[in-house]
Order: sequence, then C-alpha cells, then structure tokens
Amino acid sequence: MNAMRELQFDGLVGPTHNYAGLSPGNIASVAHHGEASNPRAAARQGLAKMRFVRDLGVPQAVLPPHDRPSLRALRRLGFRGTDEAVLAAAATTDGGLMLRLCASASAMWTANAATVAPSPDTADRRVHITPANLQSMFHRSIEVPTTTRVLKTVFADRTRFVVHDALPGGGQLADEGAANHLRLETSLGAAHVFAWGRAGWATAPGPRVHPARQVREASTAIARLHALDPDRCVFAQQDPAGIDAGAFHTDVLAVGNGRFLMLHDRAFARVEGAIEECRRILGDELFVIRASDAELPVGSAVAAYPFNSQVLTLPARSTPPARDAEVEAPSPERAPDPFGDEVMAIVAPEDALEDAPSHAFLDRVLASGGPVRAVHYLDVRQSMHNGGGPACLRLRVLLTAEEEHAIAARVVLDDALLAELETWVQRHYRDRLQPADLADPALMREGLQALDELTQMLRLGSVYDFQRTRTDDPP
Repeated sequence: MNAMRELQFDGLVGPTHNYAGLSPGNIASVAHHGEASNPRAAARQGLAKMRFVRDLGVPQAVLPPHDRPSLRALRRLGFRGTDEAVLAAAATTDGGLMLRLCASASAMWTANAATVAPSPDTADRRVHITPANLQSMFHRSIEVPTTTRVLKTVFADRTRFVVHDALPGGGQLADEGAANHLRLETSLGAAHVFAWGRAGWATAPGPRVHPARQVREASTAIARLHALDPDRCVFAQQDPAGIDAGAFHTDVLAVGNGRFLMLHDRAFARVEGAIEECRRILGDELFVIRASDAELPVGSAVAAYPFNSQVLTLPARSTPPARDAEVEAPSPERAPDPFGDEVMAIVAPEDALEDAPSHAFLDRVLASGGPVRAVHYLDVRQSMHNGGGPACLRLRVLLTAEEEHAIAARVVLDDALLAELETWVQRHYRDRLQPADLADPALMREGLQALDELTQMLRLGSVYDFQRTRTDDPP
C-alpha cells in the first residue's frame, strides 16, 4: 500500500448545471427544483475543492463534463430537424421534461461514473474499471457512452488497465458505480464492500417511499468482472429505512478509507453483521465509528452530508509536526501512534459544519483516537443543492507509480492545468441559469465550443458525440 497513491478523479461541473429535480429519492434535488443555478460558481467551487485536496498532498485529477443538452439522445427520442429545431420542440413537449432530462450536468458526480478495483486486489494484477450503467435514472443512463470513451482514453494501456463495458440489461442489473462501493484495507489485505438496495430477481424487503437503485446481482457481477477474491467481498443490503430517509446511495451514510470506516446505523439493513464481515476479513485493525439516530438523526445526516465526505490518507509531510515527533520518538509515558503513517483528513461540506448534530459527530470522530487528525469544511453548495457532496464529486483510483505514469491524457492536476481550467471556466460559463435557458441555442453553442477547447487542453481527442460526428467517426 505504501508504494501506491490514490488519485481523486473529480468531475468538472458542466455549463448546463441546473436544478431540474430529476432524481426521486434525492431530497435536496427535489427540494431545489426550479431554482436558478450558477454554473460558473459551481465549477469554481469544484475546482477550489480539487486545489485544496491537491494542496493537502493528495494527487488530484479531473474528468470532463458531458456535452449537454444531448442532441443525440433527443433525436433518439424522436425530435427532428436542425439542432435549434430539436431544442425548441423538446422545450414544448411534456412541459420540457425531455429537454431537462437530456440537459442534466449530472456527470459531475463521478462517484457514479464507475467501480474500480486496484491491481493488488485482482487476479490478473491489472486495474479493473467498469462504467456504471445507471439504469435507474434516464438522465444518468445516457452518460454511459461518453463516460466509457473518456475512461478508455485516460486508461488506455491495456497491459495495466481493463476498462470493461457497462453491465448489460435494464433495471434488473442497475449499477450505480462507486457510490455503492467501499474498499477497506489493513495489514491483512483489502475488503470490498458492495452495497445494494434491491434484488433483481429474488424477493427482498425494500423501501416504501423512494426507489432503491443498486441491484444485488449487478454488484456480484462487478465483483466477478474485476476478478476479486469472493472471500474478500461483502455484499450488504442498504437499510430500506435509510433509503426512504433520502440515502439513495450508500455514500450518503457511509464512507471508508484504509482501516477506517465511518457509518450511520441506517447505512445497512444489518449494520452489525456488515461490520463483523469486514472484521472477519480485515481483523481488529479496522477502526469503526458509528452514529446512531439518537446522536445524529438520519434526517440531519441526509441534509448535511457528513458521511458524504472525502476521507483522505495524507502523505507523511502533511502529518501535523507534533504527531510526527511522537511517531518518530515516542516518549516512555506514551505508546507509539497505532496508525503510524496512515494519518487521515476529512473534507466535509460546510453544511455539516452548520448542522449541530453533524458537526458534533465529526468532532467526536476527530477526538476518537483514530486515524483522522483534521476535518476541513468546504463550500460545495451548488452541488449540494442537487444532492451531491464532496464524495459524490470524485472517483477514487488507487495506482502504482508505473500505473499513474501510464495515464494517457493530461488529467492529473498541476498548477498550470488548474490555472488553465479556472480561466476556461471564467471565460465560458454563465453565472445564472434558469430552467427555461436550457432551450437557448446560444447556451448549446457556448457549451460545445467550451468542450471542444477542453478536450484539446486535456488531450482527450474526440470523446464527444458532436466531435465524432464531425470527424465521421461512428457516434
């Protein structure tokens, strides 16, 4: 593990970032339906978080937004004519629903982009990546072709990476990606926790109010595709009451990193059983912090997203100086730090600072004697209003130095690329967007021009439908 680094692949917010309320079960998304959004502020907040994580010493990468509105999807829905005619017709059909569905900037939440297994865990010792099919929500399901092309471009070296196609089938194999997957690790090796909300064919108790998105059979298929050791996989059902409270993905109520697991009692239907299965694989090194409903009401957890935080392992140079001294030269009165170099920080949304139960819980995590030594609160409100916190915005990819070097595109952030992206956002993004603006042909043209520039900046080639049609590639 010391020879590897985890890269945070954040999704860059797209120019059509808006509040269309498209996700039943996502309470924040529904609550902010119809409000004006600020795509420029949203993208800048995302970039500020990326810069902050990188400044902590954690490698940070970026994935591009998708081309929206998706003219290809609208044409497949029967809208014909010029691009402008397609937009106009879609805007006046079903109250503009089809246009809103095809204009969503939801690809920004890259925790749903794919599930990843690092090379030490797989039978062929390659990194395995499976894009999520996102079959539970139409506006997300149309992301799959572009996401797959981007991932196959970034991870093009087939000697080191396997980028599978998304799982086939419809709702019976619905897969939501890493938002329902945790990887934990101790000196005994790694464990993969696959959370699921419903069974595709068998009967299992489910939520009564909101839809369960992840299917158990999809999770087991991903584990097979990634050639993981079945004895090191845990398949845990999401608590139906947690889903009904608004935890549409597991990362709303649980997060894990290394030997650290932080979760709410409503994360899993059998939370104690899930923890015991993890301990069976990982041993007593696993450090678990649980929140009960009494300490942290599930409504607060869903509203403020303390569990939808990034838990990051810091490099040695980021360890607080006093703690470094203790590790290097423990005093006779004090035992060595049991977590050694595995010192962590939490990046949480500001909403968790302002919500008293969430703030108190994270303070308890900090005082618990575990590996977490700092909690940082950042403003990601533009994303939070659509139900996406810091953890939603990133896909975690653990790589060796050789694998990291094999990344084909210019997506790993350095000072120069960050500056270019910040200038690019300032030049191309609007600072106010109403739902009615999605029918504006000028917005569409602005977005296509911006993304054309971005693919050149990131050296991605022709990954968008409009580029591939222009170059006579098959869409």
